[in-house]
Amino acid sequence: MQGSLISSEIAEPYAQALLSVAQSSGQLEVIGGEIKSLLELLENAPDLRAFIGNPVIKEEAKKAVLSQVMGTSANPYLTNFMMLLVDKRRIQFLEPVCQQYLTLARALTNTVLAEVSSATELNDSQKQIVIDKVKTLTGANVVELKTKVDTSLIGGVVIKVGSQVFDASIRGQLQRLSLSLR
Repeated sequence: MQGSLISSEIAEPYAQALLSVAQSSGQLEVIGGEIKSLLELLENAPDLRAFIGNPVIKEEAKKAVLSQVMGTSANPYLTNFMMLLVDKRRIQFLEPVCQQYLTLARALTNTVLAEVSSATELNDSQKQIVIDKVKTLTGANVVELKTKVDTSLIGGVVIKVGSQVFDASIRGQLQRLSLSLR
C-alpha cells in the first residue's frame, strides 16, 4: 500500500505535465492511443519492464532501448517525455504515470472505462448494448470497454465502472439467491 501511494504521488505531476502538453498541442487522443499501446506492450513484455526499472542499467542504455521500442513513427512529445523520465530517474514509474494520464484524460473528456466480464465473448451488438447502458448509468459522453471472458459467470455480464459493480451474471444471481435462503 505504501509503495502504491508513493508511486501515485510521483505519477500525478508527471501525468499532469504530459496531459498539459497533449492538450496544448491538440494531441490528447493521439498520445492517449500510444500510451494504451505502450501499456499493453509493458504488460506483455516483463523483460522490458524489468530492464527500464533496473537502477543498475545506465540511462543511455535505457534511452536507446526506449527509442528503439517507440520507433520513428512515435509521437515526439511522448518519446521526449519518456527520455525526461529517464533523465530524472523516474522511468520505473512509467506505468503509473501512463495510467494516471489515461485517468486524467478520461475525466477531461467525460469518458469512463467499463471493465466487462462475460461468460462468452461479446459480439458488437452486445458491446453496444453495454456501452449504451453504461452511458445511461454514468452520464458519460464516451465509454471505453475493456472486455474479458470469465466462464465462472455461467452466463450474463459483470460491469465495473470505477468503484461501482453491476452484476448481471447467473453466478451473481445464484449467490444472491443463496444468501436470501439462509
